[in-house]
Amino acid sequence: MVDVSSRLDEIKGYVDRGAYFTINRARQYGKTTILRALADYLKEWYYVISLDFQNQMSSAKFRDENTFSKAFAKAFVREAERVFPKIPELDYMKTAAWEDCGQLELVELFQLLSQLCGVSDKPLVLIIDEVDSAADNQVFLDFLAQLRGYYIDRDRNPAFQSVILAGVYDVKHLRRKIRRGEGTAGNSPWNIAADFLVNLSFSSGEIAGMLSEYEGDHQTGMDVCQMARQICDYTSGYPFLVSRLCKLLDERISGSSGFPDKKSAWTHQGFLEAVRILLGEKNTLFESLTGKLHDYPELREVLYLLLFQGQSILYNPDDDVQDMALMFGFVKVDREAVVVSNRIFETRLYNMFLMAPEVTGDGMYKAALRGRNQFIQNGRLNMALVLERFVVHFDEIYGDRGERFVEEDGRRYFLLYLKPIINGTGNYYIESRTRNMERTDVIIDYGGEQFVIETKIWHGNAYNTRGEEQLMGYLDHYHLNKGYMLSFNFNKKKEVGVKEIILGDKILIEGVC
Repeated sequence: MVDVSSRLDEIKGYVDRGAYFTINRARQYGKTTILRALADYLKEWYYVISLDFQNQMSSAKFRDENTFSKAFAKAFVREAERVFPKIPELDYMKTAAWEDCGQLELVELFQLLSQLCGVSDKPLVLIIDEVDSAADNQVFLDFLAQLRGYYIDRDRNPAFQSVILAGVYDVKHLRRKIRRGEGTAGNSPWNIAADFLVNLSFSSGEIAGMLSEYEGDHQTGMDVCQMARQICDYTSGYPFLVSRLCKLLDERISGSSGFPDKKSAWTHQGFLEAVRILLGEKNTLFESLTGKLHDYPELREVLYLLLFQGQSILYNPDDDVQDMALMFGFVKVDREAVVVSNRIFETRLYNMFLMAPEVTGDGMYKAALRGRNQFIQNGRLNMALVLERFVVHFDEIYGDRGERFVEEDGRRYFLLYLKPIINGTGNYYIESRTRNMERTDVIIDYGGEQFVIETKIWHGNAYNTRGEEQLMGYLDHYHLNKGYMLSFNFNKKKEVGVKEIILGDKILIEGVC
């Protein structure tokens, strides 16, 4: 387990200050895990009541105030009896909750909660997980309004020390009326919430700490720091992805045909195999992301622009689509620009777009699929041959298309051509440092070898020379002596084909189409 004690201490600072706040992160970002750890961490100073609206409050419980209030009181009492000493005020709430014929509206519920807060020998902290299941319900908005009212008046009426709501959707941004016929559509019953700025993603150092404990138990001989950096590079610290890759290495890779033990599994090659398996599996996180793209077509459009057209999209906090993409975890903000959250998501999204039925029916994909066996020789990928055949097929099928077509789709067709060749054995990803409309580096891992292919738009010999020099620098970074360049040239006098260039101690295979 990653040590999250510093994170818990940071969240405790919010609680100590009496903050009411929301922890909203994408699916499987470790929200529930951190809330469970937080409840245990705070128990020395506070009574913590942890509820889960998904498991404890069905949709029928939100049909009216009385039904909701009684259901909430029952759930609250069950949890409170585990942590509270025996006090009359808790019995009062229990009686009100289980009384068959009595009415318990929100006002009465909060009066009971306030009495409990007033007599308790420790401050109370209320945690509610999975608030998404209630976010569209008017009764829930009225519940938030009561919380807000007691927060504002807590100098006169006892109230919770802190309230923490957790879910994917940020209830602070609800755009519904607090009560029918009052206020405006922009009112929010959660505008008292403090900004929650704690980073829940795992750093390379935190991952290394977890791996060090694992290494102490299993003695694999892994380079802990290097492995931690690799995991962080591919996942950007997304908790589910970190955990899943480690689980695959421990349980699936170790003991497999190519990796007979843990020592061979916890290596660079074992890690790449874990990435390959992860990218090819169905899991709840990927299914959730795919579902969001079907539900919100505008998300697909933004992601397509980022992935295939290399557009730099500046972050705009007033853009609803960007806000949605951030909320669901597709993207993050990096130096004021919107980028895909991590390498795993990016490659999975590329695969999804590339394997759409309307795309796999394309001539380039079919050409690569028909000839895929020729590119693998003795288990090794012949990348020079891939470029040679791509140039030929691309010129045959799309050679007469205009510049606009190639700028938007040329790189996509190279990935489309590459996909059936390495599918099931190799991985690829896009180097984020070079992704733009003019040049992109594709990094391919296949059979223990790594290939760097720069794809770019031809802008003359001087520009091409600079590109060659930059590619040489990337080869040094990846400790390679051979690189590949694919140029899309619109000059009618261009020489279509592939040639080998010697640059110092490096070999460059350059294709022009």
